[in-house]
Amino acid sequence: MLDRVHAMRVFTRVVDSNSFTRAAESLGMPRASVSTTVQQLEALVGVQLLARTTRRLNLTVDGAAYYERCSQILADIDELESGFHAGEERLRGRLRVEMPDTVATSIVVPALPEFHARYPQIELSIGISSRNVDLVGDGVDCSVQLGELPDSGLIARRLGVLEQVTCASPAYLEKNGIPATVDELAEHIAVNCVSEKTGRPADFDFDVNGEAVNMRMRGFVQVTDEHAYLACGLEGLGLIQPLRIAAQPYLRSGQLQEVLPEWTSPPMKVSVAFLKSRQATPRVSAFVEWLADLFERTQQMDDTLTTLYRAARRRDRPAEETADA
Repeated sequence: MLDRVHAMRVFTRVVDSNSFTRAAESLGMPRASVSTTVQQLEALVGVQLLARTTRRLNLTVDGAAYYERCSQILADIDELESGFHAGEERLRGRLRVEMPDTVATSIVVPALPEFHARYPQIELSIGISSRNVDLVGDGVDCSVQLGELPDSGLIARRLGVLEQVTCASPAYLEKNGIPATVDELAEHIAVNCVSEKTGRPADFDFDVNGEAVNMRMRGFVQVTDEHAYLACGLEGLGLIQPLRIAAQPYLRSGQLQEVLPEWTSPPMKVSVAFLKSRQATPRVSAFVEWLADLFERTQQMDDTLTTLYRAARRRDRPAEETADA
């Protein structure tokens, strides 16, 4: 007799991963068993759930409706079973998330011991990417994304904003001068960071008297990796405009110097997106709530660091001017 709950789990995993092979790997089952289980489920419910082609899988109309109900039923079962365990340790299982490199290394990874202490039975699989992730096709539970989210039908929760900072190495500024206005950037070069979303170098963005100004900067090197972007700035290859939280250690040490502090860059929006079918999943809900709290604390720290850094710059400026005189 077919275990209907098991079959529903297999079916939803096939849909989420858009692949019988990937579903089989994640479930630890032979691919043939996964295919047979879905066929038996279709025979049981009396309708075709998946339209199979050589390139991809597509849900039928009946399959889409069945998938939504299956996802909700399975989430309810997981939540019901979790309720028999005491405390937050009841949450267990694997959680696949995607996030940009800077968010992972500067914010999330340093706080993971805290998350693990709270949810010791949750296994996190973190992928590093700034692209718009196909949550269903890639089998990802949730994705942290920067900037405006596309109209994708996903559920999204705003986590906060992260400030960007315009800066360069002291060696670059000594050689090329310090820009005093946004217009003077035309005389400078920049390291161009190519966006994974658009495939073109990102502009330098500023808020000038309440108006958004986008500057296309010239330069002789472009990169796609955020660590390489910072490394190029540290080597004096041009101006850069990274997230402040990533640049802060180098600003503090003097390896990078902020320029144009009077003209701030519009803060970068940060959101976490997940499938509607994952909304009630306890693991996803717990991770999203933890992320929201983490980003609130990060925002407060970011604001404090910015205030302290700029106050220190104001204190140092008279001494510099006196020395020059």
